[in-house]
Amino acid sequence: MRNYQTNKEKVLRISKRAYDEKLFAGTSGNLSIYDRDGGVIIITPSSLDYQAMQVDDIMVITPEGRIVEGKHAPSSEWRLHAAIYINCRCANAVVHTHSPFATSFAVSNEEIPLVLIEMVAFIGGHVPVAKFALPGTDQVGNEAIKVLQDRSACLMQNHGVVCFGDSLEQAHTRSVYVEDAAKIYHYAKLNGNARPIADEHVKAMFERRRAGE
Repeated sequence: MRNYQTNKEKVLRISKRAYDEKLFAGTSGNLSIYDRDGGVIIITPSSLDYQAMQVDDIMVITPEGRIVEGKHAPSSEWRLHAAIYINCRCANAVVHTHSPFATSFAVSNEEIPLVLIEMVAFIGGHVPVAKFALPGTDQVGNEAIKVLQDRSACLMQNHGVVCFGDSLEQAHTRSVYVEDAAKIYHYAKLNGNARPIADEHVKAMFERRRAGE
């Protein structure tokens, strides 16, 4: 029998960190790691207070939603996580947040343009918006996958943000960068002079990235 303790501890630790960073509130948001060798997802439970959450509360499920280990229901958005793991081979962790600045753009159905050059390296470019789908359904993942073909993060209309990474630490960092970019873009719009980076500079940055510089 496989031991999931290390990954459970990591999910718990970064979940509490994300909660403290106000990337989500209450019992919203969810994080997971995909154990590709074992074919299981280690994911936060549904509707449990992050401040009270313990290692034993973290769930282990299959991509089809069957519970392998744990005493709760898995996050209601487990289908979103599973869809990303199945369709994005480089995804080994997923972080879904309701961070306020980024989610405000999701509510406005407005993408976050490429206003910071770091967005190329950390996110893959601008942050697109996936079409609305009812939470907890297969369609949430289906819509997210459509805009994640060349991105590691997207907004979900009237819902929140989802990011993936090679590790949970990377996925979490990307969620922080999305919120930071949204906050900066928000304030720039208030200043009345929000200007995305010119196409030629974006192209040069992508070329440097492909060359491994």
